[in-house]
Amino acid sequence: MSLIHAAAALSADIQSVRLSGQPVLQPIQLGLASGRWTAVVGPNGAGKSTLLRTLAGLQACDGTVHLQGRPLGAWPAKERARTLAWLGQSEAGADDLTAHDVVMLGRLPHQAWLAPPSPADLAAVQQAMQQTHCWAWKGRTLAQLSGGERQRVLLARALAVQAPVVLMDEPLAHLDPPHQADWLHIVRQLVGQGVTVVSVLHELNMALQADDLVVMQAGQVRHHGAAQAPASHAALQSVFDHRLKLFNVEGHWLTMPHTA
Repeated sequence: MSLIHAAAALSADIQSVRLSGQPVLQPIQLGLASGRWTAVVGPNGAGKSTLLRTLAGLQACDGTVHLQGRPLGAWPAKERARTLAWLGQSEAGADDLTAHDVVMLGRLPHQAWLAPPSPADLAAVQQAMQQTHCWAWKGRTLAQLSGGERQRVLLARALAVQAPVVLMDEPLAHLDPPHQADWLHIVRQLVGQGVTVVSVLHELNMALQADDLVVMQAGQVRHHGAAQAPASHAALQSVFDHRLKLFNVEGHWLTMPHTA
């Protein structure tokens, strides 16, 4: 099932994506509505990260991707970087850069060539680092940070762009439960401000709190619909071979694995 939104922040008509000559994504038509949080879920190897990279313009495809109604290739690079922010999976960084310097990289699309940071840049960086609770150690280098601390810095870098569309691939990696809850709060704040958020998540209980789910399997979108809808829950159980049970606890849907 495919749900195409009329007012799509991102839309794709993908015929195929190949990696090392092997097909990774099958034909996909997808429209992601503006101002909503979409979680992309599915088993390992389903093509979730490849789809997200394709939507971001980081992976070539046989087909087309539109950002806010314009083909990705029609966007000037700097304008596109201001419009679409990216947080990749297990991103590396220069270990000698301070946390503040890394987050400031998110402001490059707003700066003239070799221009120093403006007051607006400094304010955006501080706000993003305070949101992700990493402002207190802004002067520490990446080499001095734990995996979870580094992830919070990289999240702050994406937030500092202040883009209307934010794509995040496994943003909860290395984060402990309290900081996962902080991430959820940030996402809800962004959506409340009209930002479109698309995230690949392995944490199904978190994904079920999204507005919409894209459920993938074997390089295909098996279902796209509201996260609370019974059809979405059925699709989720199907792609995981019915080895999940869903429970409603105080108005929140939760999953529990079970043996076949």
